[in-house]
Amino acid sequence: MYRIGIDLGGTNIKAGVVNDQYEIVASAWCKTRLPRPSQEILMDMARMAREAAEKAGLTMDDIASVGIGIPGTCNADTGVVEYACNVQFENVPVRDIMHGLLGKDIYIENDANAAALGEALAGAAKGAQSAVCITLGTGVGGGIIIDGRIYGGFNFAGAELGHIVINEGGELCGCGRQGCWEAYASATALINQTRRAMVNHPESKMWEIAGDLDKVDGRTAFDGMRAEDAVASQVVDTYIQHIACGLINVINIFQPEVLCIGGGICKEGETLMKPLREHIERERYSKYSTHQTRLCVAQLGNDAGIIGAACLG
Repeated sequence: MYRIGIDLGGTNIKAGVVNDQYEIVASAWCKTRLPRPSQEILMDMARMAREAAEKAGLTMDDIASVGIGIPGTCNADTGVVEYACNVQFENVPVRDIMHGLLGKDIYIENDANAAALGEALAGAAKGAQSAVCITLGTGVGGGIIIDGRIYGGFNFAGAELGHIVINEGGELCGCGRQGCWEAYASATALINQTRRAMVNHPESKMWEIAGDLDKVDGRTAFDGMRAEDAVASQVVDTYIQHIACGLINVINIFQPEVLCIGGGICKEGETLMKPLREHIERERYSKYSTHQTRLCVAQLGNDAGIIGAACLG
């Protein structure tokens, strides 16, 4: 049996055909091209689903269901995305529209919840009864698995961990609140922090690495740190402290068996994970407990959201 999972991100729309072994057998993607109307985005999502099925040598008749991960509050009962600030969805009836476009049973879920489900079924949290998965991307997504099931709260708005405040009155977040973890720990935040540091320090080697401000990405500060640039090292150290602050909050609240982190920034490996573990070891409330949360990198990478979304049905 085959199912399709769609992962709607702020940068890309990705769709994949997933088999019963939780393997993606074919995929397709396109740019999200924000901002634009939700109807146009949904039409591209349907187009990517059909393209992925075609690449797998299948038709939509061979697909049992389609699941969609969306960065926002997704009411799984009504099929309506009630609010998704990063893609500018507000009360969009995604299930009905996508059913009309594809003619299949449609399931929707918050994208980070879908990714957490993927990791719980086939990745870093496989076998754990409780897990929290954090995605550091355009925003900061959070997915919570309790007793093997997604926890979304009674109103499907739970697990918005990126919008816990770590600096009251601080940076303005896309949600309208100030000081959210997302405004400090997302890849977008890292890019903004890097650019500010470069503007304030024209002598920084990061100018040579990036070329100009428009070409700054999530690797620029880390590459500068490896080039022994003091400004870049400070950017990285501060960014890691921001990530750690939120992770410690999450551990103190949930005490999950597994806490896994995903997103492109995790390609930094131990350069990122080692200092994070050190921060957590120093500051977590449970430091004297016999059992400790295992911090790790998500195993499925960008596939987690597709696999988890496909399995929603």
